[in-house]
Amino acid sequence: MFTVTKQPQTEPIYVLNDTDSHSSLTVFPDRGGIATSWQVGDRELMYLDADRFTDPKLSVRGGIPILFPICGNLPDNAYSLSNKQYSLKQHGFARELPWQVTSQSTATDASLTVVLESNGDTRQVYPFDFSVSFTYRIRGGDLVIDQTYTNKSDTPMPFSTGLHPYFLATDKVRLTFEIPADSYQEKQTGEIYPFAGKFDFSQAEIDAAFTNVKANVATVHDAGQAMELTMTTSTNYRTVVFWTVEGKDFYCLEPWTAPRNSLNTGIDLLHVAPGETLNCNVTFNAKFV
Repeated sequence: MFTVTKQPQTEPIYVLNDTDSHSSLTVFPDRGGIATSWQVGDRELMYLDADRFTDPKLSVRGGIPILFPICGNLPDNAYSLSNKQYSLKQHGFARELPWQVTSQSTATDASLTVVLESNGDTRQVYPFDFSVSFTYRIRGGDLVIDQTYTNKSDTPMPFSTGLHPYFLATDKVRLTFEIPADSYQEKQTGEIYPFAGKFDFSQAEIDAAFTNVKANVATVHDAGQAMELTMTTSTNYRTVVFWTVEGKDFYCLEPWTAPRNSLNTGIDLLHVAPGETLNCNVTFNAKFV
């Protein structure tokens, strides 16, 4: 049986449930449309820094933040478009703005659709009229995130999009990875390193961008939790980023459609024609082994 429940809080909270598999997803539309908790078989899979989440002045560290209209950062937070200069903060603005709930369903899964529309503030930093729709779906061990990006402007709309999920991992040294690339670029140094399925978790921070992915499936094997997490994306997604910091019980496996600074470089940048809509999809599957 599937249910979607709205909890009467100061900020509305929606909980999607699959009672047969004891799976659930918690979504805060007013906090960037973020999903903060994903449980499968009553086991929590997401990390959330509750102290940061309760302080609206701080960026959220946990759950699944939404990245739009850029992934990563721009040099000096700046980009140029049609000979004009604009400024965008790291990962864009979608994760900081309230989203509106437009529909929900319990027919074949538990689903909730949230929408972000352009406004006067977004147009100051990103000069387009748009509508972005995210539909969260849970069923068994699957979390599906269907997305649409509609250009309501009269000129083509360039952007990149992505997710920044924080997965709970209390013993990171027991993680191994199947990422469809044989090398990655380290953010701080720009150096390229070979990759054979493991990271050195003794480092203070790991920020690795796989920009040469050859397929759209990546798997994390967590021996500590006897779990396999598989991420499958639509072909729009061309980059996978791995990020973690020492001493924190999380890792981030992030699907991005383009690498950092794509608004300036044009690398893998998506474009939607006026009046058109682009569809994207990300599915996470959790399996206990």
